[in-house]
Amino acid sequence: MTASGVDLAEVDRVVRTALAEDLAYGGDATTEATVPAGVKGIAELTPRVPGVLAGIPVALAVLSEVAGGGFSVLSAETDGSQLEPGKPVLVVEAEIRALLIAERTMLNLVCQLSGVASLTAAWVAAVAGTGCAVRDTRKTVPGLRILQKYAVRCGGGLNLRFGLGDAILIKDNHIVAAGSVTAALEAVRAHAPRLSCEVEVDSLEQLDEALAADAELVLLDNFTASECATAVRRRNDSGSSTRLEASGGLTLDVVRSYAETGVDYVSVGALTHSAPAIDLGLDLRPVG
Repeated sequence: MTASGVDLAEVDRVVRTALAEDLAYGGDATTEATVPAGVKGIAELTPRVPGVLAGIPVALAVLSEVAGGGFSVLSAETDGSQLEPGKPVLVVEAEIRALLIAERTMLNLVCQLSGVASLTAAWVAAVAGTGCAVRDTRKTVPGLRILQKYAVRCGGGLNLRFGLGDAILIKDNHIVAAGSVTAALEAVRAHAPRLSCEVEVDSLEQLDEALAADAELVLLDNFTASECATAVRRRNDSGSSTRLEASGGLTLDVVRSYAETGVDYVSVGALTHSAPAIDLGLDLRPVG
């Protein structure tokens, strides 16, 4: 791990997979034909639009895989910083052949991750001052979960769970299978007492059952803002320490009304499954 919290082993796995797609049919035929070996150049990774940066360690991992140690970082911005159109976030010097082989993979990953960070930052700004935090979900692009969740953190959001085994989330189908909210909670407490536990409810009656069972965290699934306010009142009146999370059907234009009800979290799958890529380009110039 780096100081910024990105999983370097996961970065390497993703980078190698992405490069293997580009090089599956041989080397870079276009670059080999047009660029003499050994000629060096400077590449600038430059945003075309505003946003929030995520993925600089990933871009450097791509270059390291392609160029080995044969590149120099002339300047680099920090993930989580604001993107300014026209201001490079990364400037490197390397052989032009290596830069061109790395270009698309670098851009694909940095544009995607910066898109997640930028969308997350917009949601975080929408609930600022309410005391409500924005969390992601497991609705991630397959193979990119760890990096997308890193990008969520770059945008100021929080991560929920990374997989099926690091936390408990009792959903409606689990409740049906167990027979009730209480039965499901008792079952998971017996099976995995050390894991954090959240239970999803779709009615105020189920909420009351979860509160009576001293649930650690309750997900209010597809509740209206008014119903969330009622849920918060019931939680407070009961004296419970149960935290409440709103999820389902939330949009940027209404999320503040949910946050102002007093829920502790809003969880948003769109942060990772629907974030538009941020437009960045790689501009190349020969050394000298």
